[in-house]
Amino acid sequence: MSKSLNVSLNNRVLSLTINRPELKNALNRELYAALADELERSNHDDQIRAVLLTANGDTFTAGNDLDDFINPVEESGTPSVIRFLKAISECETPIVVAVNGPAIGVGLTMLLHCDMVYASKSARFRAPFTHVGLVPEAASSLLLPLAVGQAWANDLMLAGRILDAREALSAGLVTRVFEDDVLVAESLKIAEQVASLAPNSVKQSKRLIRGVNKEEVQAQMKREGVIFAEQLASAEFKESVAAFFEKRAPHFA
Repeated sequence: MSKSLNVSLNNRVLSLTINRPELKNALNRELYAALADELERSNHDDQIRAVLLTANGDTFTAGNDLDDFINPVEESGTPSVIRFLKAISECETPIVVAVNGPAIGVGLTMLLHCDMVYASKSARFRAPFTHVGLVPEAASSLLLPLAVGQAWANDLMLAGRILDAREALSAGLVTRVFEDDVLVAESLKIAEQVASLAPNSVKQSKRLIRGVNKEEVQAQMKREGVIFAEQLASAEFKESVAAFFEKRAPHFA
């Protein structure tokens, strides 16, 4: 079991808590693999009827761990990030998310595959792909416009605008906003309520809701993945990394 992910199962709710607060809960290969394992498990364990996803500290996640991009490692089998994206996008168990602080990059795009998204008042949402020479992932180029409309999606993904919790609620990105100190407790109550309902009815309802564009989501994810990999090798991304370490704004010629 990964030290970067706290896992517990109570009242048929599988609680997954990202636990890298010292690194703003950045997602690395180990954490992606652990999350994928647990989400896949939820599909086959009758004792799990809902998933609650949150994080320790004051940040939900700062997105991908830059070290994984700078020092890539060849993984045996399917890369852990691909496993995670497939697992969260195809998870049959309802996923409740408690966004306890900034949700950046994949921290935002993963929310589009979750079923109930609750945010603390201190939460912030950002998809800074064009600021770092990358492109949307997790089928967000398809799902974000569907969720919030084209105008909000363009503001987030092209301009890189940061939304506060109130704006995210207005846009339709989150379900409800709670005070910081009660967010997780209130989200857990809702997860437990979902877990208490007729399990097959809940699962079949989610399949109907999510199944409308299931094939399109997977196809878009593959298209994004090809271009994302190209951008990782680009001069634009290399400049953004250099600027990060040199503590300056990137200059895109």
